[in-house]
Amino acid sequence: MATESNDASATTGGVAAAALMAVGSMTLVQLGAALAKPTLESFGPLGTTWLRLAWAAVLLVAITRPKVLSYSWSQWRGAILLGAAMAGMTLCYFQAVNRIPLGLATAIEFLGPLGVAAIGMRRAWHALWPVLALVGVVLLVHDGSAWTVDPVGAGFALAAGLGWAVYILLMKRVGQAFEGLQGLTMSIAVAAAVATPWGLAESGGHIPPAVLGITIGLAILVPLLPYALEMMALRRMPTRAFGILMSAEPALGTLIGFVVLGQALSPAQLAGIALVVVASLGAVAGE
Repeated sequence: MATESNDASATTGGVAAAALMAVGSMTLVQLGAALAKPTLESFGPLGTTWLRLAWAAVLLVAITRPKVLSYSWSQWRGAILLGAAMAGMTLCYFQAVNRIPLGLATAIEFLGPLGVAAIGMRRAWHALWPVLALVGVVLLVHDGSAWTVDPVGAGFALAAGLGWAVYILLMKRVGQAFEGLQGLTMSIAVAAAVATPWGLAESGGHIPPAVLGITIGLAILVPLLPYALEMMALRRMPTRAFGILMSAEPALGTLIGFVVLGQALSPAQLAGIALVVVASLGAVAGE
């Protein structure tokens, strides 16, 4: 009995720690996006994202020292696919954040994870959740007569959501295929390589020393710590529970956008974000 009690306590403690990791990851992503706004505007979203990914890769390689020659083709394939998804998601997300408020970008991007949850729905009434999310997004971007946000920014947020959907499908698999954080290291290295042509094209190869210093700190905030926390959390808790926690991210993005950037939203947009959060919770809880 004592052993069973100890095991249950350990399991509960593991899930609680994983929940804290997930919440920490969400907070760091939104805070990192908000604090990056001045650099995005001065240096450009593509160049800034490229440097963040490059610094994150350098730091992770130095920490984990991956055994690249020992990996199987299956491991490499997973890391390459995940890295490509990371690059697309991150490049598009920061393009969106540079054009539309943080909370709106995060809510629209969240259609990606919601789509992943919707694929596994088995009952007809579960279709309510995607419909509810779409209504929420319409409230976010259109007032019935005109666009209320930059449609290009909204498009980038949707593209980021697609990358996020692929990321979710691959992250747990890659995390389990490698020891420690080696899978994350290789994936971020691939993401940095994919982002390099875009970053160089936007920056013209000219990188002010101040930007190099700033992007080291931004790289730690996003993507280094959030991705590491998410990978560790997914090893300790069910994907469904993880998804329920992550459903709060659009609301968190709205709060941080308001507090840090002063981005106030209209009542209709706040209602839209609420609908996306409710739809995400319903979709994941109904799996």
